[in-house]
Amino acid sequence: MDTFLSIALGIGLSAACGFRIFVPLLALSLASYANWITLSGGFEWIGTLPAVIAFGTATVFEVAAYYIPWFDNAMDTIATPVAVVAGVITSFSVFGEMDPVMKWSLALIGGGGAAGLIQGATSLLRLKSTVTTLGLGNPVVATFELISSALTSVLALIMPLFTLVVLILLCVFVYRVAGKLLFGRRHHPQPS
Repeated sequence: MDTFLSIALGIGLSAACGFRIFVPLLALSLASYANWITLSGGFEWIGTLPAVIAFGTATVFEVAAYYIPWFDNAMDTIATPVAVVAGVITSFSVFGEMDPVMKWSLALIGGGGAAGLIQGATSLLRLKSTVTTLGLGNPVVATFELISSALTSVLALIMPLFTLVVLILLCVFVYRVAGKLLFGRRHHPQPS
């Protein structure tokens, strides 16, 4: 696989880990098991039948947990560091042959960063939903996150470059919205 395409694929799957940890790992496992993609040396185990079953089972439990009121917020506490680790592993496993220092740097910064950014944004969204709806809106947020993770995973596997562009645009949007929400940055016309 071309180096740039593998980086786009890794970043896309890592970002999907920010929405749901195991959905992109399941997608990656299925894609490798079906011989659609080749994994880096030492990560071939991700494409085995036991891994497909394990990631499938973990996905079911993770998705179900986010529909349990108030437990979903507790899940976010552990999900953030786990999503970053999953993002690093996912991206590293698809980066292919490149210098190990470059590969680990890209996996840690790009993969972990993408997963952490998305996970942080969804945690803030869930917190806002909990505060404003007393948790009644959280199933809607959970469904949005599940669909986003599945869609991002599939798009990353099918169109990695397109997915990377969409993720960059999403990051810009999240940065602008977060700045407004957290710091009250608003554009006010200057008096003349």
